[in-house]
Amino acid sequence: MARSKISASLMVAVLAGMTLAGCSTFGGGESDRRNLERFTAEEIYKRGEFELENSRRPEDAVYYFSEVERLYPYSEWAKRALIMQAYSNHRAEEYEEARGAAQRFIDTYPGDEDAAYAQYLLALSYYDQIDEVGRDQGLTFQALQALRAVIEQYPDSEYARSAILKFDLAFDHLAAKEMEIGRYYLKRGHYAASINRFRVVVEEFQTTSQTPEALLRLVEAYLALGLNDEAQTAGAILGYNFQSSPFYEDAYAQLRGRGLAAEARGDSWLTNIYRQVVQGRWL
Repeated sequence: MARSKISASLMVAVLAGMTLAGCSTFGGGESDRRNLERFTAEEIYKRGEFELENSRRPEDAVYYFSEVERLYPYSEWAKRALIMQAYSNHRAEEYEEARGAAQRFIDTYPGDEDAAYAQYLLALSYYDQIDEVGRDQGLTFQALQALRAVIEQYPDSEYARSAILKFDLAFDHLAAKEMEIGRYYLKRGHYAASINRFRVVVEEFQTTSQTPEALLRLVEAYLALGLNDEAQTAGAILGYNFQSSPFYEDAYAQLRGRGLAAEARGDSWLTNIYRQVVQGRWL
């Protein structure tokens, strides 16, 4: 789990006395929430960190961090509280609120050292929802855009490497969804529709782990349609790039069973891919 430099720098000092200080300064209960004006920005902020570390409800910490921002809007503590609002909301799985706080930090403090962390939190707020999306991939695209911003705008930050790894996984996720739909069509004999899905994977997601299977399924679909040239060309690309893959072994067996070889033939979109990938000819 990534940490902001703010929380890291304060946490060591704060945690040593937080249990006592947090409880002695604040009596607890709703009365604290109604009378926060009598506390300093630092005291309210530290109470937020206390709640974050000791409570099972990150939203309790959000309350205190947001009050720092409300009561002391132009203070250094307000800036720190804003990034911690984003982090606490993310822990509470309140992703829209996390994005809102992170974006406010980026807009208000674009040159701050924690702007990279705010952008990373914004990206995580999309990324961590990907598995909940089903067939609607809008959040996946937004995660990719936000992760790309981390990679391109903050390439030397400690978050860039994690953003790259998550970008690749999100990219693979999109390709996997295309494969899922393509397989659905293929099993039901809707070959043209399945080809369209597998083509997207080969053309737009060719660096993902889904490409070998996509080429195999193209071989199957084209053979089913009697389009042997396209099937052979898909097999040739598969053999060139993934010869040790079990997907190639399957494709080779299917082609050989029809008396066909895995070689580029005809003049289709796959032939263009073959020229680019295998022959290095881009024109």
